[in-house]
Amino acid sequence: MSGGVDSTVTAALLAKAGYDVVGVTLQLYDHGAAIQKKGACCAGQDIHDARTAAEGLGIPHYVLDYESRFKEQVIEDFADAYLRGETPIPCIRCNQTVKFRDLLDVARDLGAEAMATGHYVRREVGPAGPELHRAADAARDQSYFLFATTAEQLAYLRFPLGGLPKPAVRAAAAELGLAVADKPDSQDICFVPEGRYTTIIDRLRPHGAEAGDIVHMDGRTLGRHEGVTRYTIGQRRGLNVAVGDPLFVVRIDADARQVIVGPREALLTSALTLKETNWVGDGASLEAACETGRPVLARVRSTREPARGRLALVDGQPGVAFDTAEEGVAPGQACVLYAPEAPSRVLGGGFIAGTVRQNL
Repeated sequence: MSGGVDSTVTAALLAKAGYDVVGVTLQLYDHGAAIQKKGACCAGQDIHDARTAAEGLGIPHYVLDYESRFKEQVIEDFADAYLRGETPIPCIRCNQTVKFRDLLDVARDLGAEAMATGHYVRREVGPAGPELHRAADAARDQSYFLFATTAEQLAYLRFPLGGLPKPAVRAAAAELGLAVADKPDSQDICFVPEGRYTTIIDRLRPHGAEAGDIVHMDGRTLGRHEGVTRYTIGQRRGLNVAVGDPLFVVRIDADARQVIVGPREALLTSALTLKETNWVGDGASLEAACETGRPVLARVRSTREPARGRLALVDGQPGVAFDTAEEGVAPGQACVLYAPEAPSRVLGGGFIAGTVRQNL
């Protein structure tokens, strides 16, 4: 229970249905500081709201101090990824570690038969067991952020809001008399103050702000930058170089402290490789599906619709070959796989390790 409307409605619906519900809130970082940031997940006010909601529902409520785990598994990983020239997604890492591994262990220790969350994703039981599907409300779908959910975890998890549109959830909150019915949704990355991620990185990894060269892909040095952590693949603004035609960040060489720029067409990617893969589709593994060239719909950013392609071994590594080149594919982002024959079904995915540029 994060203190927001989604998790509170989840708890209320289950309690109303007669289940023996226990609410758990995770304190993920210094809520004394976080309380100053509106919309921060699990900040001081949010913990208070979760506790108040649990009292109103008449259910037990526990606050678990996960600050050290969250710092090590999510925040430190976030900073290190930027140092490697990647574009990380801490919400996926949080779901993968703190919430769906550590918290799930707590649920089992409590003797719970299942763990329910307020995520907008659906769990459906298919011929081979539980399947992960996109939410009914496409605008709220969070399947991209949950691709790392394993088959074992999926058997234990429940997502009561997956079939509901957000207005219906708020209406249910109002009908149930919940104080959080009109509470704004959390925004941005919970631990990043005012959306400035470089503030966190500069504090944790100050050497990430070391200057270097901005280099054109043809070898020309065009200018200087103030740290590779300030740039992401596909970025155009803030380069402060001018050669006549628009330039975009096409690659980041963190070891050489170089930001490589080029024309927009240089962002086109024909294939990518994956690391830290997860598979919840039919068959033995993602690697086995690569050997058969299984067709997939591949989503390379949370805001982008999946693109057609096929699983393949790319340079000997598990990966995806696209039917039509994708633009701005960034290492560190997730590539989430869906089934073309059932587009709502999540097959798994992985973090993007590398890209193969389209031959122009």
